[in-house]
Amino acid sequence: MRALVIVAHVALAFLCSASPLFDEEQVLFDAIPVGNHRVVITPQLSAYVKNALQTASIPGLSMGIVRLAEGRHLPAVELAAWGKQTEDGDGEDLTPDALFAIASCSKAFLVAAVGLLIDDYAHGRNVTPLPGSMRLLSWDTKMHHLLPDEWSFPEEWAENTLSLRDAFSHLSGLPRHDYSYRPGDTIGDVLRRLRHLPHAYELREQWMYNNQMFMFGAHIVAKLTNAPYRSFVESRIFNPLNMSSTTFSPSTAAKTGRLTQTWTRGSRRVPFWFPDEVAELFAGAGGIISSAEDMTKWLAVLLNEGTDPTTNTTIIPQAAFTEMITARTIVSGVAVGDLSIMGYGMGWFRMSYRGHDVVWHFGAIPGFSLLVAFLPADNLGAVLLANMDEKQDDNMRMLYRVIDEALGLSHDEEPTVSPVRPETAAYTEDGLIHALEEIVPVEALPLNLETYTGTYEDCAYGELTLCGPSSTSEYCSQVLADFAAVDAAQHIPPSEHGLIAAWDRAWSTHVRLRHTSGNSFVATFPRLFPQGYGRNTTPFEFWDSQISVGRAEFVLRDGEVVGFALVTEEQAAAARAKRTGGSLRDIADAWFRRTA
Repeated sequence: MRALVIVAHVALAFLCSASPLFDEEQVLFDAIPVGNHRVVITPQLSAYVKNALQTASIPGLSMGIVRLAEGRHLPAVELAAWGKQTEDGDGEDLTPDALFAIASCSKAFLVAAVGLLIDDYAHGRNVTPLPGSMRLLSWDTKMHHLLPDEWSFPEEWAENTLSLRDAFSHLSGLPRHDYSYRPGDTIGDVLRRLRHLPHAYELREQWMYNNQMFMFGAHIVAKLTNAPYRSFVESRIFNPLNMSSTTFSPSTAAKTGRLTQTWTRGSRRVPFWFPDEVAELFAGAGGIISSAEDMTKWLAVLLNEGTDPTTNTTIIPQAAFTEMITARTIVSGVAVGDLSIMGYGMGWFRMSYRGHDVVWHFGAIPGFSLLVAFLPADNLGAVLLANMDEKQDDNMRMLYRVIDEALGLSHDEEPTVSPVRPETAAYTEDGLIHALEEIVPVEALPLNLETYTGTYEDCAYGELTLCGPSSTSEYCSQVLADFAAVDAAQHIPPSEHGLIAAWDRAWSTHVRLRHTSGNSFVATFPRLFPQGYGRNTTPFEFWDSQISVGRAEFVLRDGEVVGFALVTEEQAAAARAKRTGGSLRDIADAWFRRTA
């Protein structure tokens, strides 16, 4: 382990840049007092983390702990890192100042930025006029007032009523629809497609996670400040907090030499998933890149209710801070084990663990699993950054152990992980892997497989051309060759019942459909690496087991294929079916009509 455990008051931001390297045995954890608080990153916690990383095959994890010194409200910080940052390192080269994409942990920054704007308008500090006849900006301001020439929602009442608070509380009724946007899209493109995206619930009926609302939030900040969203966050949050390593730019982060390499399940290295061309679009929803070191500065502000404890400067207005962290909707209404029911504010989950109030958010994109949390009543903040995806449960277990250590709680039993679950997927990861490798169709296809090949289009999701094993066009020959290389390396037998396509999206490059029964296919949306990646040149594919899976149901009319219904969120499809009792086309996330 390479670690730095420090007591830092005013000079914290300047002490961390030259982190000395220690072996675990050389870090005298118990010799370093942190005011009247217990030291958290003890040798015992370090041993627990190392075992957790080994058990879960996580290459590396960076951790930051922050508490405010009693009376003076100055931050005391502990930093540590375990494991590897690069495939060419010694296996222990990760440091606390390594850079990670923090993914959806960025959402809290977007909400804070909007809170700052609301305060600016309330005190006459913003000179950009509000749209139309608006005189007041608040959390209850309607989206169609802020975007009068751009806003168009698929449900009429929500189109006229949906507010900033609704959008940032995931109460729009709109599911993820993450495959409706693609590299090169502008926010205008995403807004134009919005009217074609079927909602799952009525406005405020049910909490449902959605990234686009936070994209629109960043767009609103940019319009009202007449400057890029990233510039506003940098000038109002990053710079005042001396978060000097934090950026929205993947290329800028890479130039520092401190951007961690990333791995997927199966321990295959992958590139940074969202390049610069996607970064602008994703800035509000999940575009920040930061370090454990920098994130402790953000956590110190949160523990101090929006004020920087080192300078006494207000970073988040008190009213905005309260609105952010106050849970207004139920995510999980059933207490499980040590966990209470769970709510959501704006950019933050809120629950209790063993009776202690915890405000937190996870982040998850290919190659990264992140967790930021603070306990307002217990004066404790923690950030955990892992450089492998789909490790949210492991991060939660480590957070609970951190809380136990900090508060002196017993940890005889493994705690329950977060009840938040990706229940929108049609298949679990293990189930889908089994489906891909072992599936035998229950009922034969009504028509020859080649009848299902061709070009299909959805108004929001765009166009794709499906190829079969016998397709011979130049396009299909290349697609078949890419899949053949990957399948051979993964020992997946050639399928006589599969359809494939190239489909460049923010989360994927291809589509794979495997026949299950009748006109039904299981769908995955992988990114293919026909030449491998990094030092390992063996071909492979990666798909996110939470959002890159679904099913396709083809519809026939008079013996002809007329289209297919794509379902990527079963919860959304079930809600539409209950509300409408409609056809496959009515309940699907997208309807791809056949065009050629």
